[in-house]
Amino acid sequence: MKELYRLSAAELSQLLRSKQVSAREIAQASLDRIAAVEPAVDALLDVTGEQALAAADQVDKALAAGEEVGALAGIPLIVKDNICTKHVKTTCASRMLENFVPPYNATVMEKLEKAGAVMVGKANMDEFAMGGSCENSYFKPTKNPWDTTRVPGGSSGGSAAAVAACEAPLALGSDTGGSVRCPASFCGIVGLKPTYGAVSRYGLVAFASSLDQIGPFGRTVEDVELLFSAICGQDMRDATSKPYAYQAKSASVKGLKIGLPKEYYGPGITAEVKEKVLAAVKTLQQQGAEVVEISLPSTDYALAAYYIISSAEASSNLARYDGVKYGYSGRRDGSLEDLYLSTRSEGFGDEVKRRIMLGTYVLSSGYYDAYYKRAKLLQKMIGQEFAKAFTQCDIIATPVNPTTAFRLGERCNDPLQMYASDVCTVTVNIAGLPGLSVPCGMDSAGLPVGLQLIGTKFSENTLLAAGKVYQTACGGFAVKEM
Repeated sequence: MKELYRLSAAELSQLLRSKQVSAREIAQASLDRIAAVEPAVDALLDVTGEQALAAADQVDKALAAGEEVGALAGIPLIVKDNICTKHVKTTCASRMLENFVPPYNATVMEKLEKAGAVMVGKANMDEFAMGGSCENSYFKPTKNPWDTTRVPGGSSGGSAAAVAACEAPLALGSDTGGSVRCPASFCGIVGLKPTYGAVSRYGLVAFASSLDQIGPFGRTVEDVELLFSAICGQDMRDATSKPYAYQAKSASVKGLKIGLPKEYYGPGITAEVKEKVLAAVKTLQQQGAEVVEISLPSTDYALAAYYIISSAEASSNLARYDGVKYGYSGRRDGSLEDLYLSTRSEGFGDEVKRRIMLGTYVLSSGYYDAYYKRAKLLQKMIGQEFAKAFTQCDIIATPVNPTTAFRLGERCNDPLQMYASDVCTVTVNIAGLPGLSVPCGMDSAGLPVGLQLIGTKFSENTLLAAGKVYQTACGGFAVKEM
């Protein structure tokens, strides 16, 4: 049998229920793996060893007593550090919240505790989820397990790197413009950005409230499905959440129409990425799917609209961090304005300040109509274009990233180049659609390439079914040896 840390969540669950292993053994294997590889990867900000072993012991106790346990009972889990965890620090990888310990759990954490999942750590991220490389953390950059000189993607880079390095089989991230799908692609694992409203955002520290969505990572499509089904559903504490009970579909693509939007395969997409993605689509075609060409003409303007909308919402959401109520506090020997100025200047990193300034600008008098209002109109237009496209096809297939993982530090001084990494993913958030990233091969440098499947709202079962078909057809996804 393979080492426990290399097994999928589904495999571990089967072993646990057949009493071939204990939940404590599974948790300890995960903690030992973290100790072994974490110095090279730097995926985590906090390791919750004692808490994990105590939770695992509770699962073992319940199983010994013959009690019913949740589907994720005893399964190790990594949680992005912008999801509130009761009595465990939630820093958003920022100096501003360096010592913040939430007095409550996010709704997803309540659900996962009920399901018996065992949290083994909190994952590093781009500060306040603003970034595409996991280099904007106040604490440290995270490295890509496939090549530690390269980025894991962002902003959920720590979660993706931890799963790719086998520190845990499952992780949670958040996706505002690609922050689950992009690191999943760079790290060669599976990541799902759910439909907006499918998963409660209560307890997720807000970046851009109309775009943010918590999503699952795993090394197999089945594991992602397992985690998603445990966290989705309506929550009375989140008015944007919807009544949604996930129902799995049989793994088949026979008769499924896959749309290829020409705008996603043009200049800017490297030849190797395009080749691997189209080869994956051909594999699905060989399994019975039909391919049709479609067009999403507003794609060229989506990136600008996304950064205007998300920055405007960030400017509003982050106004609460003023040094008075909680979090980092600056100088107190001057005026209230001095306190605000020092707190926000010292507490926020450069990328966060850049987006706050951009957001404040586009919301200001004289510029609101010229920028923010036009971006919102474009958002509506993009949604309409997707709706029209879905009259021609059932799902849409695109690359996740224009390139494979770039080198650490390569784009730090060029924000526009960094933002361009999101060109294939932001439209999904703008339209509130679900998107799945699955590995579809390696480039010539041995770096993973990701295939993105996009569906209509609340069609996660269709995307995951297609993902499972592809996973089976290609013989499964590679796991990095470290």
